[in-house]
Amino acid sequence: MERSVSLTRRGEPKSVNVADMDPETTTHSEPMADEEEPLFSNLDIFLFSLIVGLLIYWFMSRKKPEPIPEFKKLETPAPTTRETSFIEKMKKTGKNIIVFYGSQTGTAEEFANRLSKDAQRYGMKGMAADPEEYDMGELSRLSEIENALAIFCMATYGEGDPTDNAQDFYDWLQENDDEDLSGLNYTVFALGNKTYEHYNAMGKYVDKRLEELGAKRIFDLGLGDDDGNLEEDFISWREQFWPAVCEHFGVEALGDESSIRQYELKEHTDINMNKVYTGEIGRLKSFEVQKPPFDSKNPFLAPVTVNRRLNKGGDRHLMHLELDITGSKIRYESGDHVAVFPTNDSALVNKLGQILGVDLDVVISLNNLDDESNKKHPFPCPTTYRTALTHYLDITHPPRTNVLYELAQYASDPKDQEAMRKMASSSPEGKALYQSWVLDASRNILAILEDMPSLRPPIDHLCELMPRLQARYYSIASSSKVHPNSIHICAVVVEYKTKTGRTNKGVATNWLKNKLVTDNGHKSTVPMYIRKSQFRLPFKATNPVIMIGPGTGIAPFMGFIQERGWLKQQGKEVGETVMYFGCRHKNEDYIYQEELEEAERNGVLTQLKVAFSRDQEHKVYVQHLLKNNKEDLWKLIHTENAHIYVCGDARNMAKDVQTTFHEIAEEMGGMMRTQATDYIKKLMTKGRYSQDVWS
Repeated sequence: MERSVSLTRRGEPKSVNVADMDPETTTHSEPMADEEEPLFSNLDIFLFSLIVGLLIYWFMSRKKPEPIPEFKKLETPAPTTRETSFIEKMKKTGKNIIVFYGSQTGTAEEFANRLSKDAQRYGMKGMAADPEEYDMGELSRLSEIENALAIFCMATYGEGDPTDNAQDFYDWLQENDDEDLSGLNYTVFALGNKTYEHYNAMGKYVDKRLEELGAKRIFDLGLGDDDGNLEEDFISWREQFWPAVCEHFGVEALGDESSIRQYELKEHTDINMNKVYTGEIGRLKSFEVQKPPFDSKNPFLAPVTVNRRLNKGGDRHLMHLELDITGSKIRYESGDHVAVFPTNDSALVNKLGQILGVDLDVVISLNNLDDESNKKHPFPCPTTYRTALTHYLDITHPPRTNVLYELAQYASDPKDQEAMRKMASSSPEGKALYQSWVLDASRNILAILEDMPSLRPPIDHLCELMPRLQARYYSIASSSKVHPNSIHICAVVVEYKTKTGRTNKGVATNWLKNKLVTDNGHKSTVPMYIRKSQFRLPFKATNPVIMIGPGTGIAPFMGFIQERGWLKQQGKEVGETVMYFGCRHKNEDYIYQEELEEAERNGVLTQLKVAFSRDQEHKVYVQHLLKNNKEDLWKLIHTENAHIYVCGDARNMAKDVQTTFHEIAEEMGGMMRTQATDYIKKLMTKGRYSQDVWS
């Protein structure tokens, strides 16, 4: 019969099953025959039983499972969850205008903040919102709020794609055909660049799709062109937009044109310096204690293992850097981009401190006056002015008109004040003055302060108005198949003279140039993360590839060539690999010459065509070489399913290359120009004509 021994520990009964123990653990009570002498005396049996009993007790105590202790429930408040309902937030804070932004470089977010701030001048209350943070399915509920309006500032990224933070919203719009948005009043301002094939595609899609779902457009779609003057496009649209809002809702401007501060300054005189941000993007001390996964809010500090000049001569500096990602768990593919977070030149930062007469090492916080705002500070706080101006604020780009308008009040000379307000207006004279004095002269905030001695704003207001310093993206110049623990960057250092005689330097490229492998005995590091790309080698290695990348546009193709070489080494059949490269002079800036010629010798590159534009009387570019090889190219494209890749300058090169392919299709395929254009467009749709371009 099964027996159980009940033991108790910390008030919890525990049953231990002893049915299957060895026979020694149980004693027999059957009497022995009188005539037989017992084998053991009573004392022996007693001692034996005692020893066995002690052994059992020890054995059971040792094996007993650990009981689960009971803890008294603590009366702690529930963890604060992120508010995903923008409707509830608007109701709670009395807001009736919400400005959603799809932003990759910060400009759309900046415009959204300006529009939400404008609302105050019309007796309305606005909030800027990141669609990634909210449940966009609530758009249909906006009619619950009186005089409510949704504004969408939507940038287009790459080949007509949504920005990273608007991807979910884009998917939601595509998937929800039965959504009823008939109670939604909306307008859209789109940000794009005319040199790209899919100009303002995201803004146009949002505008059209919202109307399809029943929403009411209360003002025309605005189109901003960054190839022209994006700021001018925005202020012209905004100038007409607000009167239309007033008319629609029956409200009037309050006539209050004064500057509205969004943040208040707090100086910290007695603070633990371990709680002060020193350049981290997200989590405090994230650069000291690195934890994966690494992304835009948690970059990895990659040591620089190689930094060499690529060009043999000339006045430019083309460079090749290698970043070590060992142990980071970062993965990348050929064609991806590496994003790096640069810092501003300390000389510029020091000059700003001197001209404004401030101690840059004061620890400050800029705190949002709107307690309910998701954005508590314009950049990580608490921090010092020096850190903010070095790591967090863009002080090198010409400031936008809203910055000039808000700073105008601090100019003691009425003429300076008038000029600044004029440049911020939408009048033709004001636009022309802003174009010539600020944009054409490439005046950054320091140059403006130097050239307007009466303008001396408080540094905290300046820090509030300056846009955030953004990550810079570079096409990765390596293949993870060959370099799994290393990311290669190929870039040209930007440095130029302005019309005012100043020398302006590109923030990121000059910062990278100075990232020596060892700096005073320390390893130089670069805060970075990977941004995935659609710029991919064909799935089938047997497909031919045609790569066109003059100058630093060769970067992703170095990765492609490495990968095709690796595939060949694995014994895979690899299709034709054709490279069209262009530079100015063979003896100066033929970058990666040795690597390319070796790939050609090894049969990895089946054709290497190089255009040296300035080595002869007539300039020769990659598109001329394409035209010269039209028969071979047409056979690869039309018969052999080749994939075409173009990387580099969007404004001129990419356009000229595309036009050349139209001409080849027209001539070799016997097509009309419209048919040839459609033919190349179809290649793009099928993913057989890819571009990784910038302007």
